[in-house]
Amino acid sequence: MNAFAELMAHQRETEALSFVAERLGWDQETVMPRGATAQRAEEIGALESVLHARRTDPRIEDWLARAEAEDATGARALDLIGRSYNRHARIPARLASELARLTSLSQSVWAEARAADKPTDFLPTLAEVVRLKREEAAALADGGDLYDALLDDYEPGATGKTLGAMFDRMRPRLVALCEAVLGSGRSPAALNHIFPENAQLRLARICATAFGYDWTRGRLDIAVHPFSSGSGNDARITTRISETDPFNCLYSTIHEVGHACYELGIDPDYHFTPLGRGVSMGVHESQSRIYENQLGRSAPFTGWLFQRMREAFGDFGVADAAAFHAVVNRVAPGYIRTESDELHYNLHIMMRFDLERELIAGRLEVADLEEAWNARFAADFGVAVDRPSNGFLQDVHWAVGLFGYFPTYTLGNVYAGCLDRAMRAAVPQVDVALARGDAAPATDWLRENLQRHGGLRPPAATIEAACGFAPDEGPLLDYLEAKFGAIYGL
Repeated sequence: MNAFAELMAHQRETEALSFVAERLGWDQETVMPRGATAQRAEEIGALESVLHARRTDPRIEDWLARAEAEDATGARALDLIGRSYNRHARIPARLASELARLTSLSQSVWAEARAADKPTDFLPTLAEVVRLKREEAAALADGGDLYDALLDDYEPGATGKTLGAMFDRMRPRLVALCEAVLGSGRSPAALNHIFPENAQLRLARICATAFGYDWTRGRLDIAVHPFSSGSGNDARITTRISETDPFNCLYSTIHEVGHACYELGIDPDYHFTPLGRGVSMGVHESQSRIYENQLGRSAPFTGWLFQRMREAFGDFGVADAAAFHAVVNRVAPGYIRTESDELHYNLHIMMRFDLERELIAGRLEVADLEEAWNARFAADFGVAVDRPSNGFLQDVHWAVGLFGYFPTYTLGNVYAGCLDRAMRAAVPQVDVALARGDAAPATDWLRENLQRHGGLRPPAATIEAACGFAPDEGPLLDYLEAKFGAIYGL
């Protein structure tokens, strides 16, 4: 074989092993017995050692120097392998293994501390995670910004400075819209009913099917924190259930379906190559957020969902489809990011973005994190945090070392706003189909224009190629103002 073929054969095995590691993580969060936590941490640490050795194999440098790509797809694959090699080669094998082992263990420590509302049970472990992530960032940054080095893992090319500037542009319009909505005198009542778990799960599966989830290549399970896992022909989703809040289950499911459908929609020719996964977490979030919000919370789809809710739960206290649409899109400051409305959601992200930048820079220590969180939350949301599980313990991200991940949620919202504008211009019948519970015209457009390309283009170029214009925050803010202006009579 020539150098290109040898490199791609090596990469194929590395990708396959990374899928195995990801499946171990899925198992840990869904069905693994609690007593296996320490053993699983060792297993994941050992596998990460193998993966790190493969990703930093000295032959890669030689293959890259000699490999010749036959087309743009091959050239992009070489670029991505080179990027991965350069990043992983800077991280000592000892650090990579220890991070994998610790974050696997930390996940269980966090889950138990969250359930018991006992931050002191988690803070020592989190402090060790932060110490190792700072060490990793220093190895990657090469004298540059530590946070940017971590952010680049999730959104290549983005920087804390550029994202911070975008968030600063967004904040005034978001805050003004929140204030106008909350001062409108309209306040849809929250649901006050018991929604049995089994009926919620059945309806969640119906919603997933409506959005095109392929059950022959996926499955739905319960987890503490909803997530999607996998790629190629195995992309699984999870949700969580509260018998008093079915939207938590239903919209978490639709959100995770967006992630899974992105992975399942990638061109099969890219499987087991660097192009065979979503190109960035921002682009990934654009799919989950447009499925969940612009499509799933639209008036046509909620009209269809209202009838399915009546069939599943009987009279649950909402008079008609219009009232249900308002309830689904109810605006109220709340503690939990994943349960927040579309207006407050980005404020949740901006807060986390600022706090984690301070943590990685060393300007905020883990011992002071809870106090800093509570003070910032009160300032941004006008509500005092009542308990740690509603505060800094609510998210799993920091426990598993995902520093730099949070801003990609808002970036995904921005991308989703752009995609929604372009999609509706190209496919006028989207709302007519959604009113029948059929998301196919929308999801087919997304698959053709974005999902099938996987990692072929850099993140912003992926969005621009799909939309026909460079991404910016304007379409998202325009969408939010139009939608909530109509619901709240602004």
